[in-house]
Amino acid sequence: MKGLYLVTPDWDDTQKLLQVTEAGLRGGAALVQYRHKTASPTLRREQAAALQALCREHGKPFIINDHVDLCIELDADGIHVGGTDASVAEARAAVGPGKIVGASCYGTLQLARDAHAAGASYVAFGGFYPSRVKKYDMKTPPEIVAQSKAEIPLPAVVIGGMTQENCTPLVVLGADMVAAISSVYMADDPEAAAHGFAVLFG
Repeated sequence: MKGLYLVTPDWDDTQKLLQVTEAGLRGGAALVQYRHKTASPTLRREQAAALQALCREHGKPFIINDHVDLCIELDADGIHVGGTDASVAEARAAVGPGKIVGASCYGTLQLARDAHAAGASYVAFGGFYPSRVKKYDMKTPPEIVAQSKAEIPLPAVVIGGMTQENCTPLVVLGADMVAAISSVYMADDPEAAAHGFAVLFG
């Protein structure tokens, strides 16, 4: 797991969502997470299935946020759980050993330790910077990336207000993936924006 971790915005317009996601994949996104907090079950399934097909065309992993049942139904590549969702252990037990299970650890190294012990595939820290999309309760210290990499043998993802400029110090500290929503989906040229993140990882 290395590179741009693309997270979808809460868009009901499926066609627009697919067009911009495809641009992000062309630009070099390494992985896509479907996250739509306000979608109806019908819309969520429709969008997730379409995005999964797109990711498979591009040979990139597709992860669903929160909804373990939908991950299982679609046979998606993985699930991402946060502090208020199913626990990492529950998610791992539900999807089995072969799937990706990601865990939001916010600004707490202990949550990352616990996630690793419970079978997580990667740990995500943030927010680091003010986000246009998500509201965070805390500002995460950059040092947590280096601390995690020194102690926990899992890829580290960083999220929260990421731009190509402000994520660079976190990549230097060892971040394996940078998660972006608005910096790609709200960019004038989403493909170029995605490429700008991708090249930070060689």
